[in-house]
Amino acid sequence: MNQYEFAVVPQQISSEHSRNLYDYKGVMNAHTDLSSGSAPASFVITSAKLANLDFLFFTDYNIFNVPTTFESYHGNLLVFNAGKYSYLDSRLIYYSLNQESIGTNLGDAQVKLSDLLSQKTGASKDTLTILAHPYKAGFSWSGEIPSGLDGFELVNLKSLINRAWEESKISTIWSLMIYPFNPRLAFVRLYTEPTDEIALLDKLSQQRKIVVYGGTEASARVIPLANYFIRFPSYKRSFEFMSNHVVLKSELTGSFNSDRLKIFNALKNGNFYIALDTLGDPKGFSATIEEENKSHMMGSEVTLSKNMTLKVSLPSKPQEFFEIMIIKDGEVQARVNEPETVYEIKSPGTYRVQVRVSPMLPIPDAKKWITWIYTNPFFVRP
Repeated sequence: MNQYEFAVVPQQISSEHSRNLYDYKGVMNAHTDLSSGSAPASFVITSAKLANLDFLFFTDYNIFNVPTTFESYHGNLLVFNAGKYSYLDSRLIYYSLNQESIGTNLGDAQVKLSDLLSQKTGASKDTLTILAHPYKAGFSWSGEIPSGLDGFELVNLKSLINRAWEESKISTIWSLMIYPFNPRLAFVRLYTEPTDEIALLDKLSQQRKIVVYGGTEASARVIPLANYFIRFPSYKRSFEFMSNHVVLKSELTGSFNSDRLKIFNALKNGNFYIALDTLGDPKGFSATIEEENKSHMMGSEVTLSKNMTLKVSLPSKPQEFFEIMIIKDGEVQARVNEPETVYEIKSPGTYRVQVRVSPMLPIPDAKKWITWIYTNPFFVRP
């Protein structure tokens, strides 16, 4: 079991950006010992560097007057200080580009969040307001999704583990036993498709622009009685499993202010995809809408025109069974078994892409389909 390895794409010495686009990966929803995490910010930052992240969002829980001490470049790692706050029965991630305080107590924070949520879609240009784990047991959002919400977590690792436990305690315990010897296999065999969150995405994206995120919710504190003795799963392992891959038209330069704005705008506008990096490095993946001499990135709102196509390209041909799924308004339009495809867009709608793979896992699991890449939607208007 400890010798078992799998990789969707061949291991490369260094991954290349896709042509004319730049791919930077980062993690959102990470906790330090200021709230539910098991280690100080400096330790988490070191773990993020070891996981080769380009950016990291701290989202400590119900911390007011969030300290901005760590919001800067740490080597090649760009760190953001955000926060996560109680709202109704749910949790909201909040980040202010202008470092505007959310308040000095929970009451202040909830008033501020209520104001943001009641605004029109996209009205607040300088903040990010994200619904964390919308269907996590005990924290499920009820009712309509507010117009002022930028988006929600499509995949949340803690919710994933909780669901795996509810579905099969024996299988989850087996993964815990495997983990010390093969952490990647332990994670992958527990993975289940976030079907409720995908249904919410397909419903909302037909009504308005919405962005989806991957939430690692790293705390290295799954074993409560061993909080400070066993960091499980480690921050580094959590960071390596899944990340948000921001796609930019120009490189990051190392300038804190300009790079922070680039990453923020990409996350605000949905110019990124979510990837289970543990299956294989997706760097070099691209999905764009092409028309005439224009190219539009994920998250774009475009007007339907003649000869418009959705172009998808994988970094290389996967070694396992795979398929590129083109999805329009929640319905699969095409399944392609080639590393590149061009799909003709003939009608308005909301389009997105999923790339699924089917690695052979050891007994008792054998084969299973797992989504490797989820893109944010393209909004094609009449």
